[in-house]
Amino acid sequence: MSAPERIPPRSVTTADLLAEGELTVRGRIRDASNAALYCTVSCDGREAACIYKPVAGERPLWDFPDGTLAQREVAAYEVSEVTGWGLVPPTVLREGPYGEGMCQLWIEPVPDGELLALVDAEEPEPGWKAIGLADVGEGKTALLVHADDVRLRRLAVLDAVINNADRKGGHLLPGAGGRLYGIDHGVTFHTENKLRTLLWGWAGEPLTGEAVEALKGLEEALEEGAALAGRLAKLITPAELDAMRARVEALLVSGRHPEPTGEWPAIPWPPV
Repeated sequence: MSAPERIPPRSVTTADLLAEGELTVRGRIRDASNAALYCTVSCDGREAACIYKPVAGERPLWDFPDGTLAQREVAAYEVSEVTGWGLVPPTVLREGPYGEGMCQLWIEPVPDGELLALVDAEEPEPGWKAIGLADVGEGKTALLVHADDVRLRRLAVLDAVINNADRKGGHLLPGAGGRLYGIDHGVTFHTENKLRTLLWGWAGEPLTGEAVEALKGLEEALEEGAALAGRLAKLITPAELDAMRARVEALLVSGRHPEPTGEWPAIPWPPV
């Protein structure tokens, strides 16, 4: 389906438009596991495409009993913005035709270099990071790799902070201007370690300097009484907020990307 004129993802007017504009449903995303509606939002002659996920269309998750998918999606955006990396499209919580839900700017993917690949090799080539072996049928395996890309590395840090339990390849959207966005953050912020991702290529490696600075800024923004902490308190539980503070502190103390613990499947299924 064709999309209307885009509003720049980082502009202040985009959030206002998503939160206050007239929301019109245009279609449904059929392959989504929960209700996901393709919409337009318009106000004062401006219009943008967006996705609206009403809470009423969410399937209950036994291991994520607190809050809603919509609230966690908005919380992921709030955290992303504080890092300064802008890895999550503008996302708000609002009323819509089917009740309260999350509304997120629609990102039209653009051609970009490969981010994921299967290779018939034991080690990745330069410019790639190994994820692990994947079963490709007939008793054969191939090495699953992802690009050694600074944008993916930032996203790996964000996922560690928000405890993303479902970072699949299909959740990576290359956008205009070389931007890369991560979407579908409904299963995040759990108090237990549930990190499940395709972005394990830097596991155990030292964090970059920019990641350390971003984490320090996030640590400050999560302090009691800080604006971000106040916004997140309306979206996730106090225990989940404290757990995120602990994850940020642990990353700063270790100075390294986390590694799989073996307590939880490390890679989502299906991976794409």
